[in-house]
Amino acid sequence: MTAHRITRRRFVQASLFAASVGPLAAARMARGAAANERITLGFIGMGKQAGGHVGRLLGMPDVQILAVSDVEPTRLADAKQKVENGYAKQTGGGSYSGCAAYADFRELLARQDIDAVVISTPDHWHAIPTIMAAQAGKDIYCEKPLSVFIAEGRAMVDAVRKHNVVFQTGSQQRSEFGGKFRHAVELVRNGHIGEVKTVRVGVGEAAIPCDLPTEELPAGTDWNMWLGPAPERGYNSVLCPKGLHNHFPAWRKYREYAGGALSDMGAHHFDIAQWALNKDDSGPVKIEPPADGGKSGLKFTYADGIEMFHGGPSGCTFEGTKGTLYVDRRTMESTVAGIINRKTTDTEWRCPPSDNHHRDWIEAIKARRKPICDVEIGHRSGTVCALGNIGYQLKRPLRWDPKSEKFVDDAEADALITRELRAPWKLA
Repeated sequence: MTAHRITRRRFVQASLFAASVGPLAAARMARGAAANERITLGFIGMGKQAGGHVGRLLGMPDVQILAVSDVEPTRLADAKQKVENGYAKQTGGGSYSGCAAYADFRELLARQDIDAVVISTPDHWHAIPTIMAAQAGKDIYCEKPLSVFIAEGRAMVDAVRKHNVVFQTGSQQRSEFGGKFRHAVELVRNGHIGEVKTVRVGVGEAAIPCDLPTEELPAGTDWNMWLGPAPERGYNSVLCPKGLHNHFPAWRKYREYAGGALSDMGAHHFDIAQWALNKDDSGPVKIEPPADGGKSGLKFTYADGIEMFHGGPSGCTFEGTKGTLYVDRRTMESTVAGIINRKTTDTEWRCPPSDNHHRDWIEAIKARRKPICDVEIGHRSGTVCALGNIGYQLKRPLRWDPKSEKFVDDAEADALITRELRAPWKLA
């Protein structure tokens, strides 16, 4: 984004903001950034995960949420109300009506006064909105895993790079959870458990084909838009719950829309494993599913011989020549005495600073730099999850070339890197 474009856009958003809030604007401006200094946001997908993003970003004085989008009308109306109630409360009373609501995310992307978008749709809907947002010059925060299919992830990377937008993958373990993962990564990278030989990543099972029955479609729900590029099938409330809900819907379980629990939490924990192994721009070269056809035990092997297994305690277990290190969201343990409380020294490798994933994204937008979990990183971690799913699906050893992002002499496996998109949706 050029400086000229920022200046023009800021002028437009300042005018619209002032018009939308009237006398309430002065009170909010007094406590934070002026309207023409704020980064304006639109949200695509307003389910449970989006609620956390709204809560985090709503309170930042240099951010302004201007629009929300969802295919389900009750969730859409509720999201709009929460944003407007939040801003009204910040002004000390009165009302606020500056958040627009769209059933079709393309209308949100068409707004010139929106700087950036947060995408928290089901996984099968990450690639197309990301590419369209990049084409519109909007910076992006997108939930993990980056995509269901490897080719879609690469298309996302290409679009972000081509249009020079700032992209943060929602792998917040790189920033948060008390810094446990960051500390673990620094300990591994700096050799405190010796040379790493094995990693065990404890997450759930691979995806399965969707076999849910068709139910009556609730009035107002745009089921065709929910499906988007995925194969056509009848409505089911397991995939798209009716009205408001406070759970994570089970579309994550099904191959048409996601990568199962292997990808859902794997996009977090495999991401930490890749970071600790210094593989953010690479990946494994061999994938070997368990010989007994089981649902865990698949092995990834890297070019340097490190083996990573799907299975084990929740989180990541690193096994080195000096001992082991285990890290999860609530705990970190090691068989190497004293290293858990050890401080990283100034001469050692350190993780880039970040203790708030959303804040890191906002600051990266301002500085026009890559955030802590850039699109390439998100794509590579998501690729590990996708490779695991393909391995379990084909039930045989596979060889992978991380540079070309193709399987080695394996047309059947290569066919699973991508999918045919349901018309009229396209990646480009």
